Amino acid sequence: MKLDNNTILGLAEHLETAELQAHDVTMITADHPDMDWDDAYAIQDEIRRRKEARGNKTVGLKAGLTSFAKMKQMGVETPVFGFVSDYMSIPDGGEVKTAELIHPKVEAEICIVTKAPLKGPGCHIAAVMAATDFVVPAVEIIDSRYRDFKFDLKSVIADNTSASRFVIGGRMRDLSELDLRTLGVVLEVNGEVMTMAAGAAVLGNPLAAVAMLANHLGARGQEIPAGTFIMTGGVTEAILVKAGDNVTVRFQDLGSVSMRFV
Repeated sequence: MKLDNNTILGLAEHLETAELQAHDVTMITADHPDMDWDDAYAIQDEIRRRKEARGNKTVGLKAGLTSFAKMKQMGVETPVFGFVSDYMSIPDGGEVKTAELIHPKVEAEICIVTKAPLKGPGCHIAAVMAATDFVVPAVEIIDSRYRDFKFDLKSVIADNTSASRFVIGGRMRDLSELDLRTLGVVLEVNGEVMTMAAGAAVLGNPLAAVAMLANHLGARGQEIPAGTFIMTGGVTEAILVKAGDNVTVRFQDLGSVSMRFV
């Protein structure tokens, strides 16, 4: 680690305040070019600690940057990881208040809930399959705190991978009933199809993102507990939304998820 503890605490407060007050900030690596990956996750961990100290529950984990092409472009070998808190959850068909956000975007996510712990190193897709309780569809509303959505990887990790809001919908399905690689997804805004994709867009198989998450946590002496809700990363590209927009995402074999922005 390159940053001292006071700097990490200060940056965590800086980024979380930007989230809670819905105002943008400049990329933190511009002022701290020497910060490393451990610093970035330490800042994120402190944001999580701050939320939990106020009584917010951490209700899930998430992966981002889960496209092979994007990882190659950015010169990394693994996705980035973050968490979601209870207050970020919006009911299916519910309202998302844009006044509480900066520049929200929506992306479709294939999610799992575990029935057994997962721990790296050496976690692989077969282990994830065995530990999966069920699959659910979701939409993540990402909202980077960085001005104009411009950031580098260390900055976005520190900013809890742009976590903001999420909506779980559709229906639970057993993994054995699905082929996550070919599962189709259509994202509509105000009835217009904006983007389509299949589960293979996430690392060839969304379960690969869960294995990578387990290995990431294992390297830090942590594990994915049984009963964990995990968002495996955007199947579709992220679509910018605004007040007045109605979003519906249709998932093959998993039903649909909808919300409206007010």
